[in-house]
Amino acid sequence: MRRAIFPGSFDPLTLGHHDIISRGITLFDELIIAVGINADKKYMFTLDQRLGFINGAFKNEPKIKVMTYEGLTVDFCEKIGAEFILRGLRNPADFEFEKAIAHTNRKLSEIETVFLLTSSGKSYISSSIVRDVIRNGGNYSILVPDSVKVK
Repeated sequence: MRRAIFPGSFDPLTLGHHDIISRGITLFDELIIAVGINADKKYMFTLDQRLGFINGAFKNEPKIKVMTYEGLTVDFCEKIGAEFILRGLRNPADFEFEKAIAHTNRKLSEIETVFLLTSSGKSYISSSIVRDVIRNGGNYSILVPDSVKVK
């Protein structure tokens, strides 16, 4: 079984994330959306809200599981038997950043990182941009799946 994780904070889940996940499930038998927990990070949405956004967006996809983890991503992969890390690339800066992480992960473990380019119509979307739109009362709904609702 080819099991991969797609790690992130998903604060919130965006159409860019959704694009990579939807295309990633065609490559793997199981894709675990791994929501990282970092006590030092200040999130806009609670863990329960973020999990709800993801579960709502992929409720009809049996190949997807949603899990949380703390610590090193490679340790989580080893714990659950994942052989691959899926990452999305929006631009050259993403590639340089993700390449360094992938090399480090490969040095620490046998994990392979698989990169997918975000679809061109979604490559400008990031969680930080979405949070800024939300903070300023803009129409965030055009940047996120329908499951993301701000109260």
